[in-house]
Amino acid sequence: MGLKVYGAAMSTCTARVLTALIEKEAEYELVPVNLAVGEHKQPAYLAKHPFGQIPVLEDDDLTLFGTDLLRIGNLKEAGLVGVWIEVESQQFNPAISALVYQLVIAPAFGRPVDQAIIDTNTEKLGKVLDVYEARLSSNKYLAGDFFSLADLNHLPYTYYLMKTGSASLINERPHVKAWWEDISSRPAFVKVSENMNLGG
Repeated sequence: MGLKVYGAAMSTCTARVLTALIEKEAEYELVPVNLAVGEHKQPAYLAKHPFGQIPVLEDDDLTLFGTDLLRIGNLKEAGLVGVWIEVESQQFNPAISALVYQLVIAPAFGRPVDQAIIDTNTEKLGKVLDVYEARLSSNKYLAGDFFSLADLNHLPYTYYLMKTGSASLINERPHVKAWWEDISSRPAFVKVSENMNLGG
């Protein structure tokens, strides 16, 4: 097998990459990187990724995301995918990643939880999800009636959020809830999520 993904199955960034690879039916080998012992900061790993982050992909001629996920063949659709990727990275991700850290990661590693951060980001995420609710009331997916990278990018953090009491942010919005149930049940993400646990 030529493609190697160096990462951690519980990592949201690794999960995004693995989900995209499975969606594209690409074969790969996941090479576990032990973050708990700082393996990603050791010289052998830093030679692969000088900033010591995961994941790293090793394959000389891989094209990661094909036209099905980016909709490159249709200018309008590609533009909408780009807009919603931007919304995810600039509006959704900052709020949900802060919540997941406070509600899932910090407690799992015995770190203190900051209720002010939880409250602030719950409000922020709620406002973003109100926009999503309106969008999804007339579209099956964020960029239109097709699954794209814009939807896929939401999977890992939302997966962890749904394991907390803050799942109500998704569940109380019927169109967002239906969208989540649809994208999270795709075979690619079901396969990836089987290994998304903080124990390994």
